[in-house]
Amino acid sequence: MSGEDTFDEILADIGGFGKYQAITTFLICIVAITNAATHMAYVFTAMDSEYRCLIPLCDAENPQYQVDWAKSAIPFDDLNQPNKCKKFATVTNSSWMSNCSSIHFDRQRIENCDAHVFKNDENYIGREYSLLCEDQLWKLSLVGTLNTAGSFFGLSVTGIISDRFGRKIVLLYGMILCGLTGLIKSLSPTFIWFSCFEFLEGFFAAGSFVSACVLVMELVKSGNRIRITSIIFTCYAMGEVLLGVVSWAVRDWRWILYIIYGPCLLLFSFYWAIPESMRWYLSKGELEKPKEILKKIARSNGKLIPETHFDKLKLTNEKEQINFIHIVKSISLCSRLVNCIFLWVACAILFYGLSLNSVTLAGDSYMDFILISLAEVPGYWISSLLADNVGRRSSLAASYAITFAACMGFIFLRGTWKWIEMLFYCIGKFGATLAFILIYAVTSELFPTPLRNTAMSLCSMIARLGTLISPQTTLLGLIWKPLPLVFFASIAATACFLSLFLPETLNTKLPDTIEEAENIRRKNFPSIEDSKR
Repeated sequence: MSGEDTFDEILADIGGFGKYQAITTFLICIVAITNAATHMAYVFTAMDSEYRCLIPLCDAENPQYQVDWAKSAIPFDDLNQPNKCKKFATVTNSSWMSNCSSIHFDRQRIENCDAHVFKNDENYIGREYSLLCEDQLWKLSLVGTLNTAGSFFGLSVTGIISDRFGRKIVLLYGMILCGLTGLIKSLSPTFIWFSCFEFLEGFFAAGSFVSACVLVMELVKSGNRIRITSIIFTCYAMGEVLLGVVSWAVRDWRWILYIIYGPCLLLFSFYWAIPESMRWYLSKGELEKPKEILKKIARSNGKLIPETHFDKLKLTNEKEQINFIHIVKSISLCSRLVNCIFLWVACAILFYGLSLNSVTLAGDSYMDFILISLAEVPGYWISSLLADNVGRRSSLAASYAITFAACMGFIFLRGTWKWIEMLFYCIGKFGATLAFILIYAVTSELFPTPLRNTAMSLCSMIARLGTLISPQTTLLGLIWKPLPLVFFASIAATACFLSLFLPETLNTKLPDTIEEAENIRRKNFPSIEDSKR
């Protein structure tokens, strides 16, 4: 047994994915569920509502949203929806009219509303803080931007903290602080206070999901990495579904925050149940704690570890101390990191951009969100099958190629049958979903243990720029309707090409040193990094 292969071989001997790993993964999945629900909560807390102008001369004491006389008093748009904030000027002096008609209104004069009638009994921050009409609606969009900005700055530090102080600290403390911030946010008296805590919440929770992925992948042998990542991502989708169900049930932003953020405070109890990464301990020169964890895994799985294994495990512990500057100095790792950053940004633009540009499935915001979240799950598991049988690099390239082909197909078939358009659009989202999970797994396998979380957090941080760009892609349609899809196709094609220059990591051990990371080679394809050597 060679020194560099010792750790993976020990895991294989005592159970590559046994009872101990299953329990730990289950606990981390709970954290992933809470992370998803809290991260996406702004979708509903800051959602826009359906409402119209209150017409004092026509609306009774308990006004209803849908009334027969609405078109007489309110302008309607091309989709036959009432204007939310405009009304026709009245031309009568009556205090109240039981039978409103067009003769009572001057359709040539339009006035702003003084009050509104809401379609549903929903209470979100737009209604709470009077963020209604065109001059205030931008503040609702700002909430998501602030959350993303908080994540951007949070990821700039959580990766370093994780590689220096451990994965578990970022995983749990980040979510506990996120939960505390969310509960305080529910007490916000003004929109400004709400916005400040929205930013802080994104900052604290930024590195938790990345740490969850890294922690579980460092706990299992190489053959189980993609599968275990699929489990984590599936739980993330279930967290989104949970958010949709809770929001559908309570329809009040404060109660949504209570229910979603409250359980985060209980995660402190997981600190004693979730082990720290054994590979992280080894990278920091600690041998005793990894030995204790390995013994626990063996006992739980009904296995024994010969002491000779630990003697050889010491060889993997005798590694040089490295920091991020070593990646910058390495031509191969630096070019690899730049490539990964672009692929992350491309994935963010495609995944979120396609979602934001899609039409509604059933016209119901809650059901749409739940269905879109559930639609991600098959992509996560198919990516596992492809990556473990076809290879990481080929699967990643294929996922971008699928998105490219689907976007181009949608452009050329636009205006034909609606179901064909939707089929191609869903195929495009499917390809983006494949890329979403594969890019996490591939990046984690390309960099050495002491810098793995730093590299992934850097990629995830810069990918937030793609998340910020995604909402703006809808504006491209004002220039030319198919232009957003042309943009997505171009991004996907470029990402497909660049992904072919990554090393293949199927059935390779996770690298612990710069040298081991540099020695990961792709087969049967000349890489950019090889060509520079």
